[in-house]
Amino acid sequence: MSDVKVAVTSRSFSKNAILRTELLRNYPNAKFNDQGLSLKGDSLVQFLDGVERAIVALEPVDDALLSKLPDLKVISKYGVGVNNIDFKAIQKYDIKFSWTGGTNKVAVAELALGAILGLHRNLFAHNIEMKEKSVWKTRAGSNLEGKTVGIIGLGNIGTVLAQFLKVMNVNVLAYDIENKYDECQKLGISCVELNDLLTEADVITLHVPLDETSRYMISANQLSLMKKNAFLVNTSRGGVVREKDLYEFLLSNEEARAFFDVFEDEPAEGNVLLSLPNFFGSPHIGGSTDEAILAMGRAAIAGLDS
Repeated sequence: MSDVKVAVTSRSFSKNAILRTELLRNYPNAKFNDQGLSLKGDSLVQFLDGVERAIVALEPVDDALLSKLPDLKVISKYGVGVNNIDFKAIQKYDIKFSWTGGTNKVAVAELALGAILGLHRNLFAHNIEMKEKSVWKTRAGSNLEGKTVGIIGLGNIGTVLAQFLKVMNVNVLAYDIENKYDECQKLGISCVELNDLLTEADVITLHVPLDETSRYMISANQLSLMKKNAFLVNTSRGGVVREKDLYEFLLSNEEARAFFDVFEDEPAEGNVLLSLPNFFGSPHIGGSTDEAILAMGRAAIAGLDS
């Protein structure tokens, strides 16, 4: 395979010495995104020009891109989200696509759990006050134990999170677009309808892919069903929540809180949500652990041979 031209668009893959070594072992001519560029449009076309196989992450792969890359034959996905992939275009240009689900499930579930705990104990607000305002002010938080957490999306990540929460004596509700009754039974949790979950949960955490069934699935109507002091955590995809509606909800309900790792437009610099004292975020780090990066990278390398 020494003559096969391969390119890696992902910045975290490109920075990982182990993944670079393992890829170069089979593809010594592979090139990496060493400049840490956010590739899209013409810059992505230029980077992939002449490449036969590519490992992509969050970059948009659509008809406009593929029409300019006649040499590209295989695309392997680094990471689990595929909302950036136009599958009709993939089929149109007869490109083989490889994707492996669940490679970052523990990493994302741990982040969601950390966010839930942090919101309960006011960790994020206290940290901001101490570092930016030099304020030593304590306020009581609340225990997670005994609370009701609603998981929307009982796939790989949602299932791991449910397992974590059950150990902590949390009442877990789950909603999924598919029938997950058997899975709920095995986990010892309750499968409910979406509106019931929104009404009953103290914490709502999102773990769904972004597609036509989930875009803006949490908007003004759904937010109005939530408790006025509910916590909302999103580590799935930004477009699942209508951000302007969430802004109004948080503005009107000071005891409610939200933590997002994902945003509709990334980077989220200047996002109005970040101006709210009861909103907290991280820069899409859900899958960014050493272990998850290796698992995602190795799956992507294997996918090049599909």
